[in-house]
Amino acid sequence: MSDTQKSMTIDPAYDAVAPDDFPAMMEVDRYGSRSTAFDKIISATHDHFWDPLDPKYIDFSSPWDLEKDMLISEDMNLELRTAVSDKLNQDQKVFLVNESVRWTMSSILHGEQGALNLSASLCHIMKDPGAQEYAANQTREEARHVTGFSQYIKARWGTPTPCGEVLEKLLVELVGTPVVWKKLVGMQMVLEGLAMGTFASFYSNAQDPLLTRLMQLVMTDEAFHHKFGKIWADRTVPNLPEAERDMIEDWALEVFMMLFRNSSGPEQKKDMYAKIGLEWQWVQSALMEAMGDKEARRQMRKSTSIFRTLIKTLLKAGIITERTAPHYAAYVDMQELYSEGDRMVGDDIAEEGIRYLKEINGGDGKDAIFALSGTAAE
Repeated sequence: MSDTQKSMTIDPAYDAVAPDDFPAMMEVDRYGSRSTAFDKIISATHDHFWDPLDPKYIDFSSPWDLEKDMLISEDMNLELRTAVSDKLNQDQKVFLVNESVRWTMSSILHGEQGALNLSASLCHIMKDPGAQEYAANQTREEARHVTGFSQYIKARWGTPTPCGEVLEKLLVELVGTPVVWKKLVGMQMVLEGLAMGTFASFYSNAQDPLLTRLMQLVMTDEAFHHKFGKIWADRTVPNLPEAERDMIEDWALEVFMMLFRNSSGPEQKKDMYAKIGLEWQWVQSALMEAMGDKEARRQMRKSTSIFRTLIKTLLKAGIITERTAPHYAAYVDMQELYSEGDRMVGDDIAEEGIRYLKEINGGDGKDAIFALSGTAAE
């Protein structure tokens, strides 16, 4: 383990070893030195169990006419809020909306695969038995997300689209890096924060009931993954030496800006645009013309904005300070975020989903861990 990794191990719950150091896992004293930090979210695993291959939880056989009906509301499609809309007839608009959903669902699928592999890699390096057990639980849950999104894409389109270049580069870095804090900040906070915003937005705007149900079920798991990142941040970030905390903060900002500017750029969807007679360069110019800073900030202020949720995640974790806050303030009202509590836009949806799952699984549905009193991460 490098000196950088050692210095990041501020709390025993995050003690890590090299991936090939299995003898460290068999140290006699290790088995009795389990942290209690994750016990509550581990014990609640059964509360949000669901099986994507069992129709009592979600039935992927429900039909949808992709040629006539939009999967989401039209105003959720960014391109149709620009001059692009004037060039398309209704059938082309339906195609654009639904293929854009296909692109997003495919990106989510690739992200879930990355989360699965990353969670599995944590099992090899997390020395604390509690942290290791949590990582194993998350691996299982990410695997069912891969199955769930695979089934949805198969039901609606047959096959997913390839992973976008920007997202693929980030996922490869996070899964392969030996630096523990990059894995935890990159996946548990940046991508999970982005995911919670994305899922909440689709849950609120989907017109396909199957998509709404899938979003809710996935969020019952993702809310716990998000809390794991929050626990890590609360125990680690405040105790870091300033230079190392700054390094995490700067890296998180770099990743945010990369994703905000490039994650779904028109060039990556040029084949989709070509099918309705549009050149991606023209679409890009239309988007740039319509989405000035004022419009971007207006969209970001929506409670379900995916990037607003991500910014709030980083802020509440102490990974945004006055050093970097001005960069984020260009897109969101930071004072508004400072004044908000820790609850995220997806927590209410997750609570409702857990009650739904408890009813299916035999519980009474009254003891969701994300109760309004909010003691799950304490």
